[in-house]
Amino acid sequence: MLRRLLLRALVASSVAGGAAAADPVVVELFTSQGCSSCPPADAILGTLADRDDVIALSFHVDYWDWIGWADTFGAAAHTERQRSYAHAAGTTVLYTPQFVIGGAAQVAGADGMAVAEAVAARAAASGEVIGLDGAGRLTLAPTGRAARLMLAEVAPEATVAIEHGENAGHALTYRNVVRGWRDLGPWDGAAATVEAPVAVPGRIRVVLAQAVDAEGLPGPILGAIRLD
Repeated sequence: MLRRLLLRALVASSVAGGAAAADPVVVELFTSQGCSSCPPADAILGTLADRDDVIALSFHVDYWDWIGWADTFGAAAHTERQRSYAHAAGTTVLYTPQFVIGGAAQVAGADGMAVAEAVAARAAASGEVIGLDGAGRLTLAPTGRAARLMLAEVAPEATVAIEHGENAGHALTYRNVVRGWRDLGPWDGAAATVEAPVAVPGRIRVVLAQAVDAEGLPGPILGAIRLD
C-alpha cells in the first residue's frame, strides 16, 4: 500500500515543475480490458488525467480479445498506432500495458516512477506550440518541423463490468478513453491558424501535432491542446 501511495504521489508531483508556457505532455497508455496486468497502469493514467499539464489518453487495443473478452473500447487503429511506435523504436514487440510519453519515451508495464521521470523530462523540454485565438481557431507556432495534426475524441470516464477473461468479475473504471481517432492532415511547421474540429457532445477533443519520419512512423509530439 505504501509503495502504491508513493508512486501515485510521484506521478502527480513530478510534472509540476515544467515550463510555465508549454503545451501539456501527452501520455498514451495502450491497455486492454482483458489483460490482468493493465489495471495498475490504468490507475496511473487516471492520476495523470487529473493534471492540467498532462493530456492522458487511453488507447484500448484489440489483440487481447481472443482470450475470452472483447474489449468494449478496443480498436484496430489503436493496435496499429502501438505497432507503429514499436516499429519506430526498431522492434516488433508489443507490450500490454505500455505507456508512450510525448510520442518518444516508451515504458512497458505499470512502472509509475519511470512514467513520472519521462513526463518530467518531456515537460522540461516542451514549449507552447498549439493555442486558441479569440475566434476559437487553433494557432500553430513555428517549429520548423513537419508534422501531422491528429484528433482524439475522448470519453472522460467509463466503468465496465468485465464478465470473461483475465479480469472476469471486476468492474473497472477507465479515464480519458479514446473513442475516435483521425488524421486532420499535414502541417509544414510554419506559423498557421486553422479551424478547430467540430465539438462532439460528451467527448473531449484533443488535437496534437506529431512529427513523422520518412517512412511515416510516429515521432515526438511537438504540441497538443485539450479543447473541452
